[in-house]
Amino acid sequence: MTKPILAAILSCSGTVLTAEEKKLLSTYNPLGISLFSRNIQSRQQVKKLIQEIKETINRENILIAVDEEGGRVCRLENIKERKYASAEALGRVDAIYSSYHAYLISADLRDLGINVNYAPVIDKKIIPQNKVLESRCFSEETNKIVECGTTMASAYMEMGICPCIKHIPGHFSSLSDPHLALPESSLTQQELNTEISYIKNFNQYPLGMTSHILLKNIDSQNPATQSTKVITDIIRGYLQFDSFLLSDAIDMHALRGSIAEKTHKSLDAGIDAVCCCSGKIEDLVEVCKTDRFLTEKSLIRFAIIEKIIHNKPKKIDLSEIQARYESALKESFNEKYSYDATEVLHQMLKKGENL
Repeated sequence: MTKPILAAILSCSGTVLTAEEKKLLSTYNPLGISLFSRNIQSRQQVKKLIQEIKETINRENILIAVDEEGGRVCRLENIKERKYASAEALGRVDAIYSSYHAYLISADLRDLGINVNYAPVIDKKIIPQNKVLESRCFSEETNKIVECGTTMASAYMEMGICPCIKHIPGHFSSLSDPHLALPESSLTQQELNTEISYIKNFNQYPLGMTSHILLKNIDSQNPATQSTKVITDIIRGYLQFDSFLLSDAIDMHALRGSIAEKTHKSLDAGIDAVCCCSGKIEDLVEVCKTDRFLTEKSLIRFAIIEKIIHNKPKKIDLSEIQARYESALKESFNEKYSYDATEVLHQMLKKGENL
């Protein structure tokens, strides 16, 4: 009998699976695993870890995911084959370079055994810029976001990597970092529709990630990830995004309650699966013990992702593409960034701070 798939992408604590993690993964059959800097030491080690994860869960369609956007969000920083530009830098050049970007990153990911990239970011660049989104947005212009974002996402799919459109419906002008606090927006329904209408251009893609933002004039009580109204009326309704919907990390401070409560509330609102990124075994146990599995509708959406990760990659001349990419973007490779919210949060968790 086929085991049900846990409606969660989990994480692990280090560079190898612990005995406790192995037992949990083999028992509960999660949708997949997200990898972070703490899991990445060398190329050979990552390949071995991914093989260990696959053997432990023992399912052919396991999602192995990573945040490899380029620029400052670069989980493979210490082991990647080449340098990758930020989305902001890509937004300053022709959209063809967004496809080159995806082709090059895909080659790295496929070599390691990773099949999902949490990219592209389609939030609009707003001044002043929320520090969590600094350099991660293509442009202030929605036409440019659509051009670069769709070009990039399509290129990932051509290479057998499932892209993840994030963040839906966005963070808007909020300056709060959802890793640390709840972002809020006072946009009216009409203003919101105007702001997010461009996202309809991305509803063809198989995977999206919600933003933990409180849209006070839509649902004053629940962040988007946990709001039935936002998910049903805005994301599934107005934006017509009927693809697989994943939560942003539920261990962020933007969401309140225990990990189990966050899991239930997100899934009850209409999310297909949650992300739990802390790597803390007690958090993973909480998610698993909710016994929340992919619904029939979620499995139909997941089947589309499965087809992509089993795609035979497009044959391309990587050396020529890399030469063109570097010629146009090499000056941006030296941009320095001091803030990485995900890693800030992990350091807080490591020190024992309760969420």
